[in-house]
Amino acid sequence: MRITEFVTGPIATNSYLVEDETSGEAVLIDAPHEVAARLAPFLEKGTKLVLVVNTHGHWDHIGDNAAVTAMTGAPLAIHSADAGMLAEGGAIGFDLPFKTAPSRADRLLAEGEKIVFGASSLRVLHTPGHTAGCICLYDEKGKNLFSGDTLFDGSYGRTDLPNSSPPDMVNSLARLSGLPPDTRVY
Repeated sequence: MRITEFVTGPIATNSYLVEDETSGEAVLIDAPHEVAARLAPFLEKGTKLVLVVNTHGHWDHIGDNAAVTAMTGAPLAIHSADAGMLAEGGAIGFDLPFKTAPSRADRLLAEGEKIVFGASSLRVLHTPGHTAGCICLYDEKGKNLFSGDTLFDGSYGRTDLPNSSPPDMVNSLARLSGLPPDTRVY
């Protein structure tokens, strides 16, 4: 599995292109503004994007959903609890100086589901707290965790926003603490 990090958008949001090296199939985890341009060279070299996954529905993680799905034809996936945020541009609780193009989920994700691409897979971990539909994606084989805004370096996602829950975040953090200690967090 090859992992490429993109940091784009007005608040430097992380996005990851996770590629199965054997098949060339890939999943894009989060689609912040301006990531489509960064993704294009990989597509030109033969990477086949098979799915765009949003870790949650906030504007900074969904800003380029429409552009990336139009460019690649890849379906879009998000947890069912955050799917409604896509049509609104994810700006719940924020006054943004720009518009985020609305998008629509092609696939609603649930706890424990596996996202398979080539010989690789990521398991969906429902980790509510930052939003009701926050998810992390876990590569069990490589012990890689893609945490979206559930975890930050030395901290965790805000729980003072609409659709967030401090008690849910506590439970999600406790759950993630049970992962193997050598897990790499992205």
